[in-house]
Amino acid sequence: MIRRVTTPALFPPPTYSHASVVEAGTRIAFLAGSVPLDGEGNIVGEGDPVRQAEQVMANLGEQLRAVGSDLAHVLSTDVYVVSSDTAVLSAVWEVVEASGLSAGPHSSTLLGVACLGYTGQLVEITATAAVPDESAQRA
Repeated sequence: MIRRVTTPALFPPPTYSHASVVEAGTRIAFLAGSVPLDGEGNIVGEGDPVRQAEQVMANLGEQLRAVGSDLAHVLSTDVYVVSSDTAVLSAVWEVVEASGLSAGPHSSTLLGVACLGYTGQLVEITATAAVPDESAQRA
């Protein structure tokens, strides 16, 4: 069974879900790219990849909560940064590390790219996470 989730706390995506949960023994959530938009669809931190990364991490947390998971259960991420400068990529990765996401440890790919989907967008993170059994969460 696949359950598609659109997170009410986030800006509504145009043609995709914020996450998909697949139930096959352990439930796994495949999250759409977390982007630096606020609840009204405005870019946060225009021109500032570090500020955008902070917003992306906050939005990723919302996506995870919506499917019953959290940063500790993230299995893998892809971190996209509009830059060819490794110092900029490293600055964004420092935000990811500070979030606790990398403590998993989870598998991750950090990529410098030419552009992303929204005008002014500099950072996006996709993630796959385990969704803990609800009875285990209550214990």
